[in-house]
Amino acid sequence: MPLIPEEPQIHESAQGPRATPASGRTAPTPRPVPGPRPAAPSRPGRPGPPRPAPPVQRASRDAAKPGPSAPAAATPQLQLIPASAQGALDAAEEAVDLLLDAGRAPSDVLVITTGEPHPWATHELSFGEASYWAQHDAGDDVFYTDAQVADRAGVRPVVVVAVNGGPESVAASALSVAQARAGALLIVCGDPQWVNSVLGAGV
Repeated sequence: MPLIPEEPQIHESAQGPRATPASGRTAPTPRPVPGPRPAAPSRPGRPGPPRPAPPVQRASRDAAKPGPSAPAAATPQLQLIPASAQGALDAAEEAVDLLLDAGRAPSDVLVITTGEPHPWATHELSFGEASYWAQHDAGDDVFYTDAQVADRAGVRPVVVVAVNGGPESVAASALSVAQARAGALLIVCGDPQWVNSVLGAGV
């Protein structure tokens, strides 16, 4: 007789644990949230160096080919920031700050000046070109270079050009080099009408 009441208790207990794993199954689904991905920008400092390595090969190919073929191969997004020759460098600095705040790794950014070189480039070049370009090859931080030697720089996801003076021919060549070096985004700080005319002629 006591066996009969025990059987329904067994059935009830069997239903109970089934409900708990069902709720437990719903828990793992929210785990693959895209939340941890934005936290990764702190890590790209380590895997950053291997990324620019493959694009360097593309840069060498572009350098070997005529100028018009380089922009045709890559189609970076273009952003124009209106700025005078005197304010172009400050505008470029602000653009770099915004990129870093948005999660871009410093190693993703290359800055090209058409007039006076960036103070960082001047300071680093005082130690010699070997150490200056060694920092470029290391790919650990934002790299600043002059338009006249920008063709030595490798491809980076973002290229910022500060049209801060210099001969128009040098600035025009800097824009074509920047197009070839920009993997995803090209930001130009300068006179929009002049920039559009140069880039339109280049295309």
